[in-house]
Formats: sequence, structure tokens, C-alpha cells
Amino acid sequence: MSANVYDELKERGFVAQVSDEEAVRKMLAAERVTFYVGFDSTATSLHAGSLVPIMAMVHLRRAGHRAIAVVGSGTTMVGDPSGKTEMRQMLEEATIRAQGQAILIQLARYLHFDGTSAIAVDNADWLLPLPYISFLRDIGRHFSVNRMLAAEAYKLRLEKGLSFIEFNYQLLQAYDFLTLFREYHCTMQMGGDDQWGNILAGVDLIRRVEGGAAEALTFPLLTTASGAKMGKTAQGAVWLDGALFSPYDFYQYWVNCDDRDVGRFLRIFTLLPLEEIRRLEELKDSGINEAKRVLAFEATKITHGELEAEKARQAAAAAFGKVGPAGGATGAKSDVIGDITVLPTTAVPRSRLEAGIALAGLFTEVGLTPSRKEAKRMIEQGGLYVNDERIDSIERLLTLKDLGPDGGLLLKAGKKKVHRIVPAD
Repeated sequence: MSANVYDELKERGFVAQVSDEEAVRKMLAAERVTFYVGFDSTATSLHAGSLVPIMAMVHLRRAGHRAIAVVGSGTTMVGDPSGKTEMRQMLEEATIRAQGQAILIQLARYLHFDGTSAIAVDNADWLLPLPYISFLRDIGRHFSVNRMLAAEAYKLRLEKGLSFIEFNYQLLQAYDFLTLFREYHCTMQMGGDDQWGNILAGVDLIRRVEGGAAEALTFPLLTTASGAKMGKTAQGAVWLDGALFSPYDFYQYWVNCDDRDVGRFLRIFTLLPLEEIRRLEELKDSGINEAKRVLAFEATKITHGELEAEKARQAAAAAFGKVGPAGGATGAKSDVIGDITVLPTTAVPRSRLEAGIALAGLFTEVGLTPSRKEAKRMIEQGGLYVNDERIDSIERLLTLKDLGPDGGLLLKAGKKKVHRIVPAD
């Protein structure tokens, strides 16, 4: 068991606030700690921002501590007001349960639930059977309305209206912590920094009801260097489900990150040793591209597996030329040419190609540009390509003559976006 796992988490950038830093450091060094993180079942997939708590859990589990992942089917039925400007959409229980199962399957890829070092539970199992009056008498009496209203999560909502059902969310999350303390001797809860008040409420509830000691740790709410929310793109969320966001697109998300984010992302989203990350952080100019490729490969490998990460790397090689090595073992260049067939691909009816397809429309159709207007603007500025040939006219049509020896062709928008077109009979 690592004696310095807390310090490693801090150096990697996982720690925003902690209830008692010295107590947490000593606790993680001296004993096997059971900790938990909750994931509400608001969608069928988690997104890249969810990797912050997931990776922290992976580090603690690797250091010998016991992880509990709580799928929040019960709390999702209420809706967390934290960071929201309006009440969440109320979902049917069957939908919430199904989404919770999908999230559980995703979490298993990272945490490998074995019932001993990693456990998965659903808070609906203890929240839904709760008798209302008994819950108010036994749990509700420990909560101060004045203190709750002073919490940031509630203050932000009071101006636009906070529903009574949402007002109960903090009680339910605190009760989760109390339940896990009783059933598993769970003594630490972790979560996003917007959950600080809710987590401390659980710490306080354990002290009041059980006379027990528990700790809280929150992660920073990450934004990119450009100010965008972590895990978001112009096209939407960076989902962890490969069917919603392909492994290739996932790879490209990381390889195209801002230069200023590379070191921070390597620390949080990979399991590379800090010594190797420091080496990559020292790379300058074109060397930063090597660090980005390592980041992209390692992050994709963790989420989609090494095979898919390698296929994505090969696809990038096919689209953009030579790439550096997978992983961070060497700074040498690779002569990989790449497999063009693993690029994102759209089949277009051969009849459309015979008639000729307006390129502005096709670039928009496959998602390389947000609109035809933007596609035309990029053509005028020389930013769109067919088979590495710059398009010099908005009147240019795509035809069967553009097909390459492999039977397809490549559309490129700028230096980072590529899509393959193949004819379909």
C-alpha cells in the first residue's frame, strides 16, 4: 500500500478541498480506507469530465484502498440542484434504472468490481423504501435550513426558484454516506467541488448519529485553458460510450487539446508515472505533439482498451502522416503509415457521386463543419481539402473521379478533422 497516495493525488491535481488534510494523509497511509463516489443516473453514459473522479478512484484502489461506486438511481429521482440553473427533467424510474445499469457497466471497465477491493451499489436500494415521517424525524432533524440555504448550490438557485424536492437532495446524499458508514465502514466521500456542502453534510450526519469520524475530499471542476467545460466539444459531450463517441474521436479529442492543458491532462487522465509526465512536460515546440499523442493513446487505452487505442493511433497516422510512438517509452519517430479503413467513414450512394455532390453540403453532412455557410467560408480561406488537395472553389463538386486506389476519399477540415467517404451501391 502506498504511503503517499494522498500526496500523489495532490501532485496530480485531484485535490480541491479536503476536510482535514493531515488526518486524510495519515488515514490513507496507515490503514485500508473504504471510500465512495456517487454517479447519478442522468444519462446512458458518463462523459470525459467523469474521468476525474474515476481516475482518482483508480489511484486509491491501486494503492490498496477499497472503492465503492454508488449508482444514484434513488437520488436521480430527486435531482441534484448543484450547478443547475433550473430543475432537472423528471425521469421515469425504469429509465433511471436502465441508465444506472449502463453506467455501472462503464465503471466496471475502470474499477473491476470484485466485491472486495471494489464494490458497486445502487442507493435506490435503501432510499426508495424509506418511510417519510420516520426519515424526517430520524434524519431531517439534524439539518439546519439556515445552513442549507447558505450553501452555494442552493444560493445559486434561490433567485430562479428552488423546488422542495430538490431541497431534499442534500439530506439524501448525507444519508447515503451514513448508510455506507454503517454497512461498509466507509469513512471518506469524494466528489466534484460543487458537492462540497453535500459531502460535509454527510460527515456531520455521521458524527451526530453515530459519533463516528469521516472525511471529505473534492476534485476541482475542470475547464480547458480556453475556458470550455471539460468533456465538451462544439458537437456535444465527449461520451465514454464508444457507440456515442467513437474511440477515434475520443483519441482526437485529447490529441487536439490546447498546448497549455497537456501536462495537467497527463497527470489526471493517465496512469503514467509522474517522472515520465515531467519529462513530457519539458518538451517544447514540435515536441509538444509527442506529449499530446502519448496523452491521447494512454487516455484512449484506459477507456476503450489498448486495441482500440492502437487503431485510433493508426487512423491518425493514415490521415495526418507519421506519428510518434504509443505510450511514453521513447521520443523516437515512428514510420507507421496507418490503416485508412479505421477512420470515421460515411457511405454515400454511388448515384450521388455520379451526379456530383456540392462539397459545402457534404462537409456539413458528415460533421466536419457546423454549417454550409461555415464550409463555404473555409473554402474561401483555403481550409478544406479533398485527398490533401486544397479546394479552391465553392462550385467544386465531388465525383467518382475523386475516389482513390482504396475505393474511397478523404475530406479534411483544417489540420485536425478528417472523414472518409466510400461509395455505396
